[in-house]
Amino acid sequence: MAGHSRGLHLLTFTLLVIGGLNWLLLALFNWEVGSLFGGMDAVVSKIIYILVGLSAIYEAATHGSRCRACKPDGSAPAAPMNQ
Repeated sequence: MAGHSRGLHLLTFTLLVIGGLNWLLLALFNWEVGSLFGGMDAVVSKIIYILVGLSAIYEAATHGSRCRACKPDGSAPAAPMNQ
């Protein structure tokens, strides 16, 4: 995976983890990460939630080309030559 793609993947993966933990906190404690920034009406919270949603779309769209478990032969994607 090229450096740019790897960085984007790490960012989107991190945002998806934050989103998943947010759902867990909401279900268990009725508390959400967005409340740190003023709740759902705050611009910062909306930006975070939009980025989490866009991350989900990106990961869903690119997952199959990177995931070893999803490849029929179990192979990893080819590593770039500059590593």
